[in-house]
Amino acid sequence: MSIPAGRHFLQIPGPSNVPDRVLRAMDMPTMDHRGPEFAQLTHEVIKGLKQVFKTSAEVVIYPASGTGAWESALVNTLSPGDRVLMFETGHFATLWQGIAKDLGLKVDFVPGDWRHGVDPGAVAEKLSADNKHEIRAVMVVHNETSTGVTSQISKIRKAIDSTGHPALFMVDTISSLASIDYRHDEWGVDVTVGGSQKGLMLPPGLSFNAISAKALEASKTAALPSSYWNWQPMIKANATGYFPYTPATNLLYALRESLRILLDEQGLDSVFARHQRHAEATRRAVRAWGLEILCLDPEEYSDSLTAILLPEGQDADRLRQVILERYNMSLGTGLGKVQGRVFRIGHLGDFNDLMLAGTLCGVEMGMIAAGVPFNRGGINVALDYLADNL
Repeated sequence: MSIPAGRHFLQIPGPSNVPDRVLRAMDMPTMDHRGPEFAQLTHEVIKGLKQVFKTSAEVVIYPASGTGAWESALVNTLSPGDRVLMFETGHFATLWQGIAKDLGLKVDFVPGDWRHGVDPGAVAEKLSADNKHEIRAVMVVHNETSTGVTSQISKIRKAIDSTGHPALFMVDTISSLASIDYRHDEWGVDVTVGGSQKGLMLPPGLSFNAISAKALEASKTAALPSSYWNWQPMIKANATGYFPYTPATNLLYALRESLRILLDEQGLDSVFARHQRHAEATRRAVRAWGLEILCLDPEEYSDSLTAILLPEGQDADRLRQVILERYNMSLGTGLGKVQGRVFRIGHLGDFNDLMLAGTLCGVEMGMIAAGVPFNRGGINVALDYLADNL
């Protein structure tokens, strides 16, 4: 097999590109995770994560993928047979409801077309009909990575409040945290789920729960079995700077460095603006190509990624293969119901104008090579937008 020249373009919607500074931060001798230096590290990263989640509540860190944080959110707050309300916004919402079912919860899974986010009106309707308050939690995915659709969390919170329903509110931010504005406290979220490998610009391996006082209170009576995922030992140990078991030490070095970049050097507002700008440039290229953005509502466009629907008869996976083989660039595959119909461009994390320009050039050249019918010149439209919106 020939070795391609140049650096690989990783333009999937996570894991995202890891900055060299963060890679170097990991390349350090492992410290004593019971020593005083480690306690300082723990306090520093938890303080930084609270700023990213925009919360003063507890935040816990697990050595796990986001799937572990999904499970932790459930087992710490719910009991066997509890009823939960979830919404089919895409592949990852579907996977989360699968975990809920596996744990013995009764899931009211509202069907969706994978092209829209959660409808706040449907939330209010479902909760208003639940006169006995049997629904214990409302669970939504903020940014659906499989579809490029962002649900409007503040409006969903208002819909819940309008009914006076006491259900917990849980939100998955795995592909939105540190890329799209998110406000755990202000939006009244009880458990926020996050992961390391996207907007935080880290390798996979860390996951997070941000936990409201209401969720902590619910954990006192939750009866789903939990040991590794139990919040209480984690919170107790973190208060002194340590963990109840061996943490992912070198990933915590990396987390400290990424938080310094996001908070101290770039600033979250600038990070969100950069993501929005790159997302809009990408969408303009897609429209110029004469292709369809999978998300149908402009108010729900994702700033982390863009999912692009190919014309009938065109194989998105074949296009991805051509682009990988010819130009050494990886694009996101279609998942679940949209497999083979959609490819996804990730424009999140450690990303700049030249990287976006190279990505869009690779897509345009790839479509020519693969024989996909489209209008040439999308890259020029995107470059004009970037130049006019510095």
